[in-house]
Amino acid sequence: QVQLVESGGGLVQPGGSLRLSCAASESLFSIEVMEWYRQAPGKERDLVAGMKRYGSNYYTDSVKGRFTISRNNANNTMYLQMNALKPEDTAVYYCKAKWYGTDYWGKGTLVTVSS
Repeated sequence: QVQLVESGGGLVQPGGSLRLSCAASESLFSIEVMEWYRQAPGKERDLVAGMKRYGSNYYTDSVKGRFTISRNNANNTMYLQMNALKPEDTAVYYCKAKWYGTDYWGKGTLVTVSS
């Protein structure tokens, strides 16, 4: 199994920035796909951004140009840099990893964008 632990959430004003982290218990080289999802109150969990082990990164349209996904293979951590945050970005953000064909989820970190 892969354990995933998210961190970095919090309260931020509109226009501000946050960087989320997802620490994995396995080497990122063994993980086929890593993704960030978010779930706002009363809504479904939606894909935000993702990165394939040997492919390009991808983003949902609403975050393109504002969010950047990245990784540090040395410490098995994936990041989501979030800039120009909007109130509609408020949600619990989850990390997901596909490892040998099985999906694993973290427990999430709450991001609140409010003045």
